[in-house]
Amino acid sequence: MVSNNKIIEVKNLVKIYGKKIKAVNGITFSVKEGEFFGFLGPNGAGKTTTINMLANLVKKTSGSAKIAGLEVSEKANEVYHKIGFAMQEVGLDETATAREMMQLHGRLYHMPKQEIDSQIKKLLKLVELERVADRYTSTYSGGMRRRFDLALSLLHRPKVLFLDEPTTGLDPHAKRLIWGHLRQLNKEGMTILLTTHAMDEAEALCERIAIIDRGKIVAEGSPKQLERKFKVKNLEEVFLKIAGHSFQEAELNLRATDPYARLRGR
Repeated sequence: MVSNNKIIEVKNLVKIYGKKIKAVNGITFSVKEGEFFGFLGPNGAGKTTTINMLANLVKKTSGSAKIAGLEVSEKANEVYHKIGFAMQEVGLDETATAREMMQLHGRLYHMPKQEIDSQIKKLLKLVELERVADRYTSTYSGGMRRRFDLALSLLHRPKVLFLDEPTTGLDPHAKRLIWGHLRQLNKEGMTILLTTHAMDEAEALCERIAIIDRGKIVAEGSPKQLERKFKVKNLEEVFLKIAGHSFQEAELNLRATDPYARLRGR
């Protein structure tokens, strides 16, 4: 259930690489506790850079970013215990089993052994990996790796879950499985912030969406509100009307200092 309390508050957030490349250009938004919020935009729009700043994986240039009232850059350790993060690229220790990785993750968060074991059992069931928990992660398919990464990000019971294009490259069956898991987590009260460039994903999961293009939020609202505002039939038409030009212009900037930054040529 969505409350009126704001668990994420962002004001005039800016990220500049080098002297000229403005990956995020003064964005302001908030997310309510228990909300499923989406960042929709083309590659290079600033989605990943934004959530990396919220998770304190990338240092902001200016502005404010708060999680549960804590300024991320000032209270990093406290914030880390309140968030989970499933990234675009799943990095697993392929010489360990899933269970071993989860046990290590729990110890790093100073969780009691009983709680670690309880969470491992619950989460492996949630993502349907119980039968393969004692296999090396090197044997997992792409869909299994994504589901395990999701379970790992949830082990310490975060209040907020950040998901950076979690279903990119997955087949339709694996994608639907992850969607189902995310809906269940949100139903149980978890706040989720999802980045995606897939219209069907944003429409299927998100109560509210911010469309980001060239580092700025250019529209915000529920899918239905956006369709009415721009007088179109679906979210895809909204997106193409606002940010369609970016598909023509987008290209990888190999000189970007941040490996997550996908920026257009200058």
